[in-house]
Amino acid sequence: MNPHLNPAVRHDFVLLFDVTNGNPNGDPDAGNLPRVDPETGLGIVTDVALKRKIRNFVDAYKGKEERYKIYVQQGAILNNHHLRAYTALGKKPRGKGEAADPEARRWMCDNFFDVRAFGAVMSTEVNCGQVRGPVQLTFARSVDRILPMDAAITRVALTRAEEKGSVADDEGEETARSGTIGRKAYIPYGLYVAKGFFVPSFAQDTGFNSEDLAVLWTALEQMWDLDRSASRGYTACRGLYVFSHSSPLGNVAAHKLIDRIKVEPVGVARQFSDYTVQVDRENLPEGVTLTQLV
Repeated sequence: MNPHLNPAVRHDFVLLFDVTNGNPNGDPDAGNLPRVDPETGLGIVTDVALKRKIRNFVDAYKGKEERYKIYVQQGAILNNHHLRAYTALGKKPRGKGEAADPEARRWMCDNFFDVRAFGAVMSTEVNCGQVRGPVQLTFARSVDRILPMDAAITRVALTRAEEKGSVADDEGEETARSGTIGRKAYIPYGLYVAKGFFVPSFAQDTGFNSEDLAVLWTALEQMWDLDRSASRGYTACRGLYVFSHSSPLGNVAAHKLIDRIKVEPVGVARQFSDYTVQVDRENLPEGVTLTQLV
């Protein structure tokens, strides 16, 4: 078995991705401008945004298989998912004030990839308990300061029929009615770094196996191609480095491994080739293997 596919040991990984002329993760509290650390000017992409992309990819890639259904989807009624578990088991649903049925919790792990991977709080009106997932991601941060931009755009189509006709301009002349003006937020370029961790003891609890690990690595590499939109700009995975330990508890602290991946800019960056990525493969701690997937 390849080291990075072993669910019985710890893995620490680094993900590099970049964005060109797009908004990688808008902030609803700031008019959907790209998220930014106000103190440093570094761009931010939340772990939730990254997990959403993983979920969407797995749903498209393996979603027809029972084991790879997605629990958290847009518009999903979570209690209905919980009811499916009790119905499949032929049991009476347990409510919020009751202890969750362990078999219902296991059914949710067995059938939903994101529950098995990321965990879930399922102690709602139909109680399936709580799960702590083995796969966790940090916020991604840009290597350099980003430059949030806000471009004005116009809409030439009208919403209502009564809007047709002409209007008077500043000089009183009749002119054709134009569309409304909107805004489009983006950054010219940003290279982001996210860190991730895999804890085997949680994987054993949820049933996350080697096939699931293979799906996860595939998703991190390819999910960008299923998330194309004008607002996202051009996004791409630029690096995926997995440090695999030889033991469940790990052979060395995660930060000592992650710090071996260094990204340095050369002047003003507007493309990935403006950076140098240095990977220190020498003298890895005993029992640690580095696998570069991208």
